[in-house]
Amino acid sequence: MTTLTICIVAVFVMGYFCIAIESVTKVNKAAVALLMFVACWTLFMIAPAEYLAGVAPGRMAQAVSDVMERHLGSTSTTLFFLMGAMTIVELVDQNGGFNFVRGLLSSTSKRKLLWRIALLTFLISAILDNLTTSIVMVMILRKLVADRNDRLVYASLVVIAANSGGAFSPIGDVTTIMLWNKGVITAAGVISEILVPSVVSVAVPAWLLSLSLKGSMAPLAAGAEAAAASDFTEFQRKVVFFLGVGGLIFVPVFKSITHLPPFVGVLLVLGVLWTVTEIFYRHLSHCACQGGMQKRVTAMLSRIDMSTILFFLGILMAVACLETVGVLTMLGKGLNVAFDGNHYMVTGIIGVLSSVVDNVPLVAGCMGMYPVAPAGDMAVDGIFWQLLAYCAGVGGSMLIIGSAAGVVVMGLEKISFGWYMRHITWVAFLGYLAGMLVYWAEKSLLGL
Repeated sequence: MTTLTICIVAVFVMGYFCIAIESVTKVNKAAVALLMFVACWTLFMIAPAEYLAGVAPGRMAQAVSDVMERHLGSTSTTLFFLMGAMTIVELVDQNGGFNFVRGLLSSTSKRKLLWRIALLTFLISAILDNLTTSIVMVMILRKLVADRNDRLVYASLVVIAANSGGAFSPIGDVTTIMLWNKGVITAAGVISEILVPSVVSVAVPAWLLSLSLKGSMAPLAAGAEAAAASDFTEFQRKVVFFLGVGGLIFVPVFKSITHLPPFVGVLLVLGVLWTVTEIFYRHLSHCACQGGMQKRVTAMLSRIDMSTILFFLGILMAVACLETVGVLTMLGKGLNVAFDGNHYMVTGIIGVLSSVVDNVPLVAGCMGMYPVAPAGDMAVDGIFWQLLAYCAGVGGSMLIIGSAAGVVVMGLEKISFGWYMRHITWVAFLGYLAGMLVYWAEKSLLGL
């Protein structure tokens, strides 16, 4: 590793540390993430020829620009997906679409509600991506839980359940989709062998967190839900709900049909829902329409949490720099040498690392480093590939910024990095280890 690479890694680690102690420094994490992104790429430009071999000196600037634009394009698809999905779910929520769902899930017992939320999140995230699932569930939680401290616990469990639910499904997480498309795992193989470990990885944290919840639910403030449902009829609210949530479920289908990126499908759903709600508001009386102006898409777009969007931009582009300089690939090779091919140790550490850096480049690096063997642990549906699917998906729950689900919940509920680390990280880690132990038992003791 060259001196310049070490400097880039040092800047990343320093920036990450400042994000972790945001509650102490009082400096917004988005500002730190943007500085980290710019600093990493500025250092990269000191000697780009070290990392872009074979490029003529006269074309170096253009080559660097092409690399950055490629990463920025990939990052932007995530950001537009995030903005579109957040607006859709906010629109459904503000116009009373989640009211009847709240009735189906509501319980006076805090612990019963926790298990219901965990189960629903786990199941939905196997179909939707974990980011969209988290947005939907947090909006439902706001209709169910009045106490903020309790809601932080429920929201944290949503992050864990969303990541675990996506790990066993070939379409539930970006990394499992990558592995499935590459042909190193099959749909039947990953579901049959990773389902039980994934269930355990969310059941253990749910049980531990349930111990901290006692008593009955505090009632919501009087009129809190009426305000969201006062403009539309019951039929209109259900139309908004099914168009919004049904549309999000349709996004993977749209992608498979058109082969367009997921954010295009989200923008399609947003456009349809926007049009329908504008038609509904057009037929309201003038007074009702005036009162509902804040619930229309044009007003909601002005209230998007841009600090979360910019934070996500900074983090992903900083990680892209690490990927470009080869640090992630180097790390994967080093792990393989250090642990002498012990798949449980290698994938286990990759899972822990996926809570620090984006799991997508980590998994991409592993697919590039490790060839598929005709038989054994590295064969299709072999131990290594299935463990990689589990660890890369579930491992992101250990830090609030370790997954897209965590980042969006962090923005919606204003969960601090430090609070999550103190109260949730150890719980998520125990669930992560328990799931790996169950997988080991499946393979070694039961011979599955």
